[in-house]
Amino acid sequence: MPVDTSAAVVRAHVLTEWVPEDSAFWEAKGKRVAMRNLWISMPALLLAFAVWMVWSVVVVNLPNIGFKFDTDQLFWLASMPGLAGATLRIFYSFMVPVFGGRAWTAFSTASLLLPAIGIGMAVQDPSMPYWVFLGLALLCGFGGGNFASSMANISFFFPKSKKGMALGLNAGIGNLGVSVVQFVVPIVIAASVFGSGAGGSQVWAKGAQTKEMWLQNAGFIWVPFILVCTIAAWFGMNDIASAKASFKDQAVIFKRKHNWVMCWLYLGTFGSFIGFSAGFPLLTKTQFPTINPLEYAFLGPLVGSLARVAGGFLADRFGGGRVTFWTFLLIMLAVSGVLYFLDHKADPSAFTGFLAMFLVLFAGTGIGNASTFQMIPVIFLALKRREAAGRYRAEPVVAQEAAKEAAAVLGFSSAFAAYGAFFIPRSFGTSIALTGGAEAAFVMFILFYLTCLATTWWWYTRKNAEIKC
Repeated sequence: MPVDTSAAVVRAHVLTEWVPEDSAFWEAKGKRVAMRNLWISMPALLLAFAVWMVWSVVVVNLPNIGFKFDTDQLFWLASMPGLAGATLRIFYSFMVPVFGGRAWTAFSTASLLLPAIGIGMAVQDPSMPYWVFLGLALLCGFGGGNFASSMANISFFFPKSKKGMALGLNAGIGNLGVSVVQFVVPIVIAASVFGSGAGGSQVWAKGAQTKEMWLQNAGFIWVPFILVCTIAAWFGMNDIASAKASFKDQAVIFKRKHNWVMCWLYLGTFGSFIGFSAGFPLLTKTQFPTINPLEYAFLGPLVGSLARVAGGFLADRFGGGRVTFWTFLLIMLAVSGVLYFLDHKADPSAFTGFLAMFLVLFAGTGIGNASTFQMIPVIFLALKRREAAGRYRAEPVVAQEAAKEAAAVLGFSSAFAAYGAFFIPRSFGTSIALTGGAEAAFVMFILFYLTCLATTWWWYTRKNAEIKC
């Protein structure tokens, strides 16, 4: 009788026993399995962010190789992946408990091939209509959607005491994809990496300066890595049987007040990180025309990504709410500094100060990304324990239910926050179109961060806060 080997492979990857809060289980088996899944998840998420943010680099070069798009159209291309990614995250948030983390990670990683190959083909034809580029920018949203499912998946594998570290590493290495794309793409488009099989070069021109460019490599360079990570996810990751839940089971989070509170705070941290990452290169080009933004664009996301890893450790050590509160103060000061140097951009040292303030801003958003995500499992475990008080419910059951709700909130809040990748670049474009400068957008950002600061204090850090964390 033939054996259904595919079903056997699937069953071999399902963890029927998973109790990470049990220290004996964690040390004997759990830690090793959890770390293996984390190590596969991180590079897959890095590639997702790279594909999501590739337009932040591509748009800067399009006018120089013959595409007749105006500044506002370019800002639309930079912002559309954010709109698509944020919307997809809403659905991706609930996919892991429905389909399993292993299958969904493999599928969502493989989906990145569509925009990567599409961009590589489209940028070689200057007659390609604008709507094609808008469509490809929307497809890059697949990369943005992956974050929600990836973070929800990893949250199931680690005990509460390790979640800040694990989520910080997963997201920090994932966020590093923004810096990687802004560092790697300028290098690979300067050479015929794939030979004639990937197409010929384009002529890049700015004034009297000309050079050869292979802009198609901005998409093609990711294809082999996407294939490797897809295979690694399928054969190396696990599904957790106890993490299964229907959409209806998870939809209870929409009735949870703290889901919406954390969505607002994460919009202030991650929304800022991804929005400034998407808009910084083009903003620099418009405000400091003599500066090549691609020489510096990767620094901000790099600082923010590394800060996110550090932020996970800080949140585990000092409490996520406390770290988040001080982070919003830092972000507000950094934005004020950016405003100052924009107002004095005629000064010779203005760009240096502008860049320095942006690096502080990215560091703040990175730390805040980790601290807000560390808060979510803590908050929902506290809520579930309060609900169970006096009902004699076993702690493992309470922790399991809390983990499912927290995973859904992690994903959904990341979806809400990802709209920052759309609104921040669009705010720059609108402000420049209406006022001639980006200052009005930054003033609005400061007012928004003030609401985030007050929200964190009221719900999570003041003396009589509803949930201290």
